[in-house]
Amino acid sequence: MTEMTGSRLRGSLTALVTPFRDGAFDEDAFRKLVRWQLEQGSHGLVPTGTTGESPTLTHAEHDRVVEACIDEAGGRVPVVAGAGSNSTAEAVERAQHAERAGANAVLVVTPYYNKPTQEGLYAHFKAVNDAIGIPIIIYNIPPRSVIDMSVETMARLFELKNIAGVKDATAKIDRVSQQRQAMGESFIQLSGEDATALAYNAQGGHGCISVVANVAPRLCADLQEASLSGDYAKALTIQDRLFPLQAGLFAEANPAPVKYALARLGHIAEELRLPMVPVSAATRRIVDDALRHAGLLEG
Repeated sequence: MTEMTGSRLRGSLTALVTPFRDGAFDEDAFRKLVRWQLEQGSHGLVPTGTTGESPTLTHAEHDRVVEACIDEAGGRVPVVAGAGSNSTAEAVERAQHAERAGANAVLVVTPYYNKPTQEGLYAHFKAVNDAIGIPIIIYNIPPRSVIDMSVETMARLFELKNIAGVKDATAKIDRVSQQRQAMGESFIQLSGEDATALAYNAQGGHGCISVVANVAPRLCADLQEASLSGDYAKALTIQDRLFPLQAGLFAEANPAPVKYALARLGHIAEELRLPMVPVSAATRRIVDDALRHAGLLEG
């Protein structure tokens, strides 16, 4: 990993939704969303992750979303392409495509459902590492994948040439310090939980791969810039504005609430793919109130 790439993987990186219209990928809406993210100051873009409904994208759609994001970003911010799968061969294929398309890094989730051992996790990530030449961010999310990569396994992986850091969605704030002790300050630590991203940075984190940044990119970027510069008083003021949104956008399974919020703000159509369905009336009220609290919706 180059010094330049590592220094750019910090701040607010938006875990982008994938807009659909009439059942198909809405590339025009997606490109407009990417342009708005850039205008609003997001520090990076992460397409085709869980928020991007990657489990229900075809391989061709997955690749096209990545290509469109890279093209629209135009090198202005890093693109970290989601390339995870519980099939190692498939993860390698998606990672190789992302590299060919020009992604700056890939996000690779711990294999879900088949529950590999720690040795299996090591072998999975080593196979992806050996197949590409761009940085890999490990996505550790036990609530969705059922398995938790240990700090020891992560430290072994960090010895490989392309393993650069972690998106940590364990909800264990002390994990930041444990990983900092084991891997040092150069290991990139990005929060995968918006509500605790401020605390994560205080422990030594470098930023957040954010769902909330889909709808509040400027506020999320401002929070990250304030906390990373040590201005925690300013960051806390922004956190107070964002917290109802950080909670409300997870009132039901992501990305249904954030797609509703984006539709409410006029950015995309509120369309999901089964088994994801639109949010309930109660959640709509929660999200509306949170958008108003953040100053993003009038009335």
